[in-house]
Amino acid sequence: MKKVFIDGSAGTTGLRIYERLSARDDVEILTLSEDKRKDPIARKEMLNKADVAFLCLPDDAARESVALVENPDTVVIDASTAHRTLPDWAYGFPELSKSHEEKLLSSKRIAVPGCHASGFIALVYPLVEKGLIDKDTLLTCHSITGYSGGGKKMIADYESEARSELLGAPRQYGITQQHKHLKEMKAITGIETAPIFCPIVSDFYSGMTVTVPLFATQLKGSVDEIKKIYAEKYNGEIVQYKENADESGFVSGAALSKKDGMIVTVAGNEERILLIACYDNLGKGASGAAIECMNMVIGAEKTKGLEL
Repeated sequence: MKKVFIDGSAGTTGLRIYERLSARDDVEILTLSEDKRKDPIARKEMLNKADVAFLCLPDDAARESVALVENPDTVVIDASTAHRTLPDWAYGFPELSKSHEEKLLSSKRIAVPGCHASGFIALVYPLVEKGLIDKDTLLTCHSITGYSGGGKKMIADYESEARSELLGAPRQYGITQQHKHLKEMKAITGIETAPIFCPIVSDFYSGMTVTVPLFATQLKGSVDEIKKIYAEKYNGEIVQYKENADESGFVSGAALSKKDGMIVTVAGNEERILLIACYDNLGKGASGAAIECMNMVIGAEKTKGLEL
């Protein structure tokens, strides 16, 4: 039985990981009492005692936790932004390529992809890899997410009886074009310029739809070639290509709420193309992806404990 410690178990991502793992019989969850939860000595003991340590912390705190790990056998799976573009860390999206999967399986340091970034990278990486998009192509990304992606404070704001009326409508954010996911969106796909990114938070708990629009003139190929590339790459249980993923012309941001998978699809027409990824910001966009990574490194079935 593998020992698992969740550093930051009180946060939204940590709680969902805990819920998923607490029902399993192949892992033992190491816990700290509330008064020891932020004690560095107690945390260090647990981090080094664990076979797998999940970090569900702000960036600086995640870096501090990594520095506390001295056990060479402890696998660290970090859900923060801190390590996603570092070359000595595996990027936790094994469906992208065989090399991503192999690096993850052999690594003791794994960075869980960002929620918005997961969809953008799933859509763009295969097209750059196959040469259908040049690395210097200028891209735009639109993303709508449930409010749980904002963490405890945003959840409390949306669920408060005294909440502002403004929360009843979608709200665009990241308007300075400095969103923290841009760095990995650029680095992992290999594009030369980060996309113009338009994230929107809306009045539903969880779920996410990421869209990358393209003109046909930006492609070195056809729409059918895009579909073929996606169908060949995304045919597993967790990430799947799907034809006609809309419902009567609508694509809901909550289509995969409370699920840990992702659907990739293509819409539009021959001139104006929409690349779309649907998933849960707390699932394949966070906790589900983290558990998938853990399953792989401990030799469990990849989908064990996931809701698909």
